[in-house]
Amino acid sequence: MPRKFIKRYLPDRKSIHETSQLRHFRPYLHHPCLWHLNRRTVSGAVAIGLFCACLPMPMEMLIAAMMAILFKVNLPISVTLVWVSNPVTWIPLYGAGYLLGAKILGRELVAFDDMTMGWLMSQVVPLWLGSVILGCLLALLGYLLTRGLWRLHIVINWQQRRNRIEKICHPKES
Repeated sequence: MPRKFIKRYLPDRKSIHETSQLRHFRPYLHHPCLWHLNRRTVSGAVAIGLFCACLPMPMEMLIAAMMAILFKVNLPISVTLVWVSNPVTWIPLYGAGYLLGAKILGRELVAFDDMTMGWLMSQVVPLWLGSVILGCLLALLGYLLTRGLWRLHIVINWQQRRNRIEKICHPKES
């Protein structure tokens, strides 16, 4: 993955250190892996961010930050990806989590159009079960996709480099 592209959209270390919500974590924010952009830290951060985005609870960003610090993956990416869950995506995301959890528990399914946020929050057990399973699936998919795309980018760069060297060392004779 192009590091310059990712760095362009991520907050820098200084702005995160100045965030008041993370003031309790300042002693832990000095580990270099929390800020590096490599295949391991970015793919792990994508997995954590997508998993936390599926959790039906407030302050998912705080959970994502704690998990990023614990697993030593890129902190800005894990916290940023939590915003996959936003007021526009809550009903589809948590609705899918509820339907999955209700199906696993053998409960009667309710039509998607009949779901509201208030009703959905009263269905705690199937909602949490389905959301955690959905979060794990999305985390695994995001992790594998990030690793695969990063690897593909590396292979393409190596092939382009090899082709450039080949053209320099062995120019075609006219």
